[in-house]
Amino acid sequence: MQITQLNIYPVKSLKGISVHHSELQEHGLAWDRRWMLVDAQQRFVTQRQLPALATVEVALTDEHLVLSHPNVEPLNVPLAEPKGNLRLVSVWNDHCKALPESDEVSRWLVAALGEQAQGLSMVRFANEFTRAVEEDFLDGGSAHTYFSDGYPFLITTTGSLDALNQALIAKGQAPIPMNRFRPNIVVKSDEAWAEDRWATLTEASGTFQLALRKPCKRCKITTIDQHTAAVPAPAEPLKTLIELNTQPNQKGAHFGQNATLLNGEGSVIRVGDRLVAVTRDA
Repeated sequence: MQITQLNIYPVKSLKGISVHHSELQEHGLAWDRRWMLVDAQQRFVTQRQLPALATVEVALTDEHLVLSHPNVEPLNVPLAEPKGNLRLVSVWNDHCKALPESDEVSRWLVAALGEQAQGLSMVRFANEFTRAVEEDFLDGGSAHTYFSDGYPFLITTTGSLDALNQALIAKGQAPIPMNRFRPNIVVKSDEAWAEDRWATLTEASGTFQLALRKPCKRCKITTIDQHTAAVPAPAEPLKTLIELNTQPNQKGAHFGQNATLLNGEGSVIRVGDRLVAVTRDA
């Protein structure tokens, strides 16, 4: 098995960036989910509320986070930390400390997306704050993350996407690309749903090791075209995932595995890295 894709999402729910390599950090791949958008109540806003966020492109240079959209000129946000008072912002049930970016970002979002973006601001995760991962699935260990939904890494496989697409096509539906699931690490695997049995993934020479902790329950973002923000088939692929029943003991649609880093903090993960899986005890 080997890694076929690596993706980072510097701003939660905006477009991702496909990278050839990245530094492994305990809280995720370098720069992943470092920023997010919040409403006037300082609560996170994603494509669940505003599908048009999928149309905002993101790039990283040595000095800037660059936001791009066809309606406006690109905006450069300095990577240097902004000056300002810390805010308390919320992601699901977690309250996190964050630094607000300038009001220029808020104005740019309205210019790009229209009135639906009114009241949004962008915040950056505060370095001095630690957001712990839920302990229920960590086998006594600990982990932390930035503004991800809950875990620092999301792993998917090509075999599972192939199986899902075969099921969609059999129902007369269009196949979907992997970007609907916004994974960090995509593993080439011929066997569908194999990741649901993996306990760990270790780079072949032992450079790093990831623990697969919990199946990822999917939401309506998977129905949103990640290029156009359109919703071609409102119920899909969620309906088909439920029918496939890949997690018989859990309700809902699941695809991929949430993961944490066991070993190798500071090492580099690359597309093409070969991986060895250890399956969990039956």
